[in-house]
Amino acid sequence: MPIRTLIMGAAGRDFHNFNVAFRNNPAYEVVAFTATQIPDIEGRIYPLELAGPQYPAGIPIYAEDDLARLLCDLNIEQVVFAYSDVPHEYVMHKASMVMAAGADFRLMGPRATQIKSTKPVVSVCAVRTGSGKSQTTRRVSLILRNMGYKVAAIRHPMPYGDLVKQAVQRFATYTDLDDHHCTIEEREEYEPHIDNGVIIYAGVDYERILRQAEQEADVILWDGGNNDFPFYVSDFQIVVADPLRPGHEVAYHPGETNVRSADVFVINKVDNANPENVIRVRDNLSRLNPEAAIVEAASPLFVDDPHAIRGKRVLVIEDGPTLTHGEMDYGAGWVAARRFGAAQIIDPRPFAVRSIKATYEKYPKTGAILPAMGYGDAQVHDLEDTINASDAEMVLIATPIDLTRVIHIHKPSQRVRYELQEIGRPTLEDLLKVQFGR
Repeated sequence: MPIRTLIMGAAGRDFHNFNVAFRNNPAYEVVAFTATQIPDIEGRIYPLELAGPQYPAGIPIYAEDDLARLLCDLNIEQVVFAYSDVPHEYVMHKASMVMAAGADFRLMGPRATQIKSTKPVVSVCAVRTGSGKSQTTRRVSLILRNMGYKVAAIRHPMPYGDLVKQAVQRFATYTDLDDHHCTIEEREEYEPHIDNGVIIYAGVDYERILRQAEQEADVILWDGGNNDFPFYVSDFQIVVADPLRPGHEVAYHPGETNVRSADVFVINKVDNANPENVIRVRDNLSRLNPEAAIVEAASPLFVDDPHAIRGKRVLVIEDGPTLTHGEMDYGAGWVAARRFGAAQIIDPRPFAVRSIKATYEKYPKTGAILPAMGYGDAQVHDLEDTINASDAEMVLIATPIDLTRVIHIHKPSQRVRYELQEIGRPTLEDLLKVQFGR
């Protein structure tokens, strides 16, 4: 009899693992997915069109809160843990719950889940969400294009809508983002690539995505999400570490996997970090992977009019996942407000409504910064209402996109931009030229 299997996920790694290891595999029957981390992604069906003929009714997706009941009610024999950016201890608590119910608990590694490309693959991953992976990816794409390569970026999945329609997504213009009804979280990852003239793919079926991208690129650039390891076999793996959270590089899953498999480390934010913490992170990385090169980098901030910030009561908006499951207390917007003389960074929590209020309740460590949550139209409206209800004199938007494109802010606002800037040698360009120089 096939092994009755449940896959724990967050609309990303879970679907990928199913597609490459369980779809059309008669040794297993995947009877359910569970979903967490992302709001409102449970209660769906992984559809027949993606699940394959072995699952004519599709596969139900439940909330992870129901896991203990599902293990019993569905007679689960094996549970596959398939999401990321969680402490090692958290993983083992889940394992203990599963094993107490009598089932096996499984983590699937690169050999079982990675796909081989016909083109060279450069991957950019991180030890934690919010380490600075996105600006590192943009820097790498620029270097490769200056070397004469045509680059296609493939982003870690964020399929929060119609899974069939999102199976293979290609983004080259802002119109493409509108056509695919992208959430704020998706736009934050896709728009910067479009701004830089790089085509970006994402979706659900990463074998099909890769084969399409290979048709128009010399090099595939894997743009990882959370702190997950790549879906593709990498020829050159870059891993970003964050000295503002020293010790996390050895304490989170699967960030430590990335540390142990990296070719290059980028220790980012050294301009804002305590030098002792930079040294601590460097020592941890070298201890686990002494062969990897280390690049130190800063993320300098840019705003259009620094003088307009001085003396103002400021509402700071940061990237949502960085503040929530990324557990950062602050980000670039907070730093910019302090640096450019804001009179006060106001606490948005008294003004939070509906789903934004619920986000603060779920992630109480988020603190007096507003996470740019926007996983659906209702949440986007809640974010807009929270901003406009505040008594701020100015809004600092430190998300990777200009939020004013998707929400109406009735207050003066400025964007905070940041790019990767290597410090000293070697640089990413030095290392990429050794690997891919023509």
